Amino acid sequence: AVVSTQSTGRSLTNMSGNYYFVIVGHHDNPIYEQEHCSRDGQSKKDDYRDLCQFVAHASLDMIGEHMWTTNSMYLKIVDKFNDWNVSAFVTAGKQRLIILHDIKNEDSIRQFFQEVYELYIRTAMNPFYEPNTPIQSQAFHQKVKVLCRRYLI
Repeated sequence: AVVSTQSTGRSLTNMSGNYYFVIVGHHDNPIYEQEHCSRDGQSKKDDYRDLCQFVAHASLDMIGEHMWTTNSMYLKIVDKFNDWNVSAFVTAGKQRLIILHDIKNEDSIRQFFQEVYELYIRTAMNPFYEPNTPIQSQAFHQKVKVLCRRYLI
């Protein structure tokens, strides 16, 4: 399937797969999580989330190695686990944006990371947000959901 993006006017291949997105803070703590799982049942979703959290945390070492070998914030695919690819983006403040995905589409992932990074910067600049704490903003959550639908599903 092909999806047309409003921001670029280009068409991108729709990923239509499963994904898990997390923003990881300075102390390797999750600041924000978002997932899309096509599996049925709550227990399977809980197992899926636990596995994704484990894989994302395990990939932090690979991200640490890759971020020192390039000047780019977008690190592309840094690790793999079974059918999952792990793509990463490192902010100027060294927060890590990580996506576990089962379908490759680097252009969509790069654009997703860039737009989420802009949202994150706006949130971090809010005087009521304390750095390195979970993002509780419903507005942030809704905007990330829209970006996930646009670029990842």
